[in-house]
Amino acid sequence: MYEYGPLKIVWLGNAAFRISDTMTVYIDPYVIGGGPTADLVLITHDHYDHCSREDVKKISGSQTTIVAPPSCIKKLGSLGGERIPIKPGERLEVKGAIIEAIPAYNVHPARKNFHPREKDYVGYILELSGVRVYHAGDTDLIPEMEELEVDVALLPVSGTYVMDAEEAAKAAEIIRPKVAIPMHYGSVAGSKRDAEKFKDMVKACEVVILRPEN
Repeated sequence: MYEYGPLKIVWLGNAAFRISDTMTVYIDPYVIGGGPTADLVLITHDHYDHCSREDVKKISGSQTTIVAPPSCIKKLGSLGGERIPIKPGERLEVKGAIIEAIPAYNVHPARKNFHPREKDYVGYILELSGVRVYHAGDTDLIPEMEELEVDVALLPVSGTYVMDAEEAAKAAEIIRPKVAIPMHYGSVAGSKRDAEKFKDMVKACEVVILRPEN
């Protein structure tokens, strides 16, 4: 677990996180053992290791609000209470949390097209207690990152489907958060070596490598 101000940030493996202050937020829960019931669940896209109905069910109740792209809302069915579809560029306030949907996509479709831009997959800026956390989702280094102002950036580093460590380091240099946390490794793709390479390359901010808690 990493504490940034009032926030507790727990990496659950792959791209899954639990972020909490007075409320509990999960992002992309996947192969988790359970945990506190979610006030809010954010899903970035409909791939199995990000939009897992089985895992969302473990932490959702009647008061859980789910925010996700429309394809994910359909896949999750009747889980949770309120279900809110979201697209890139949209901004919501849910239970006091401010949520901004940031585009997430592969830049060169001819070489890598796992996350086409036209699918409207997203990353999120989640603002809780005045702290802005960016979960990039499954994405390459994209121009939209130049406009972001965040305190904590959760960045994929494994390559293949997303940014590799070198590209993620460039993203950190562009975004310039206070803290960057590598993700999307050690499960579906990549290893801790990718996270360590990322940390060695980033000079613009602190890098924290978390151990998965699950």
